[in-house]
Amino acid sequence: MAGLTLVLMLMACLNGSARAASPEVIFPDHVQQGAMVIGKVPPNSRVEYEGRTLRVTDYGTVVFGIGRDARSDQLITVTPPAGSTMTARVEVTPRDWPIERIDGVPPATVSPPPKIAERIRREQAAVSRARTRNDDRIGFTQAFIWPVEGRISGRFGRQRIYNGTPGSAHSGMDIAAATGTPVRAPAAGVITFAEPDLYLTGGTVLLDHGFGISSNFLHLSQLDVKVGDHVEQGEVIGEVGSSGRATGSHLHWGMNWFDTRIDPLLVLERTQP
Repeated sequence: MAGLTLVLMLMACLNGSARAASPEVIFPDHVQQGAMVIGKVPPNSRVEYEGRTLRVTDYGTVVFGIGRDARSDQLITVTPPAGSTMTARVEVTPRDWPIERIDGVPPATVSPPPKIAERIRREQAAVSRARTRNDDRIGFTQAFIWPVEGRISGRFGRQRIYNGTPGSAHSGMDIAAATGTPVRAPAAGVITFAEPDLYLTGGTVLLDHGFGISSNFLHLSQLDVKVGDHVEQGEVIGEVGSSGRATGSHLHWGMNWFDTRIDPLLVLERTQP
């Protein structure tokens, strides 16, 4: 356990020097928009961020996500079990968000008729509900691995224009890969959502890594897991495809901290040794 604690303290210092509110409270000095932030506090502390009380592991690790559009410094309030409340500050480094134009998308997925729009709303609400879990599991502390190997064909946060119509910012990272390529769990967790045919995202799987951190895998051609399955890092969960709103075969890998979208590429860079 002592070795794991040391690893997590080192992880909290990656991508920027650590800023300590006290010798036992450590958070990164600065992070980019879309980052997953891991910090260290005394065990049994009360930690609050953005109006939410964060879970704390038995060895004092906490995690939260920084949104794509976060701009000001982020404040974390820590109350140790025996001590005064203190505030840690994390500076947010802004990023450039280029515009990404995507043509050839089926028109009905860009401007859907009312019945389809209602279906999309129901499906997205079901996915959102799955992201509310706050399980006491620590898959998020692992060094994440790529779910598939391939060229990054779409980057997190870029403003997207579909067939000339502005859409929302890209919520994850697209990785080009052939249909049928196995998709592996980037970190351990439990399957909280698995549906083969959502209108926009096609074959869709959500993998909960604990403490509000989850991964989603979209456009799958095959699902090899079901809700409730516990998977280990590297275990196959499905196959790459082009289902839903997609112009070609690829894996969309998104990550969230509850309803805050975070950048999988930053998670990969941040947690690799």
